[in-house]
Amino acid sequence: MNDLAPLDVHGVLTEPMTLRIQRLLPGPIDRVWAYITESDLRRRWLAAGEMEMRVGAAFEFVWRNDELNDPPSRRPEGFDAEHRLECQVTELDPPRRLAITWGRSDGVTFELEPVGQKVLLTITHRRLPDRDMLLKVSAGWHAHLDILEARVTGTVPPPFWDGWLRLKKDYAARLPE
Repeated sequence: MNDLAPLDVHGVLTEPMTLRIQRLLPGPIDRVWAYITESDLRRRWLAAGEMEMRVGAAFEFVWRNDELNDPPSRRPEGFDAEHRLECQVTELDPPRRLAITWGRSDGVTFELEPVGQKVLLTITHRRLPDRDMLLKVSAGWHAHLDILEARVTGTVPPPFWDGWLRLKKDYAARLPE
């Protein structure tokens, strides 16, 4: 990657039902790693949950997406104020790579690569079970990364649910049936 080629913030399919999404964030790499692995920082853009840095360690993610903005955007019908997911660390190479289990998919990998003074964060969510889940997850990662980008740059995060609804429609048009 070079500084002249703009990064597409939309996720892409790297194989059927596998999403890869990237963001170029301000460094250093240890700060971005902390936003991925430390519950107090991660809850500000994704989900809370203490994570032991050990392969095989089990943990629980707790989403409270209404708390990502002040004031919160309106939650879509059918979503609870809180969502929980049991996960497990499957790969660990601090501060460059973390892989975890994730529900009915084949898991999620976070990869960090220094690029000058910035850090390229690549999230790969492997083998989602169906198109509906792919669209929800694609919009979710995109909206959550928009909030992470705002947090690390010190700007006001966009409304999560408003963005998620818009992005779900966007991904439905972008991703093949």
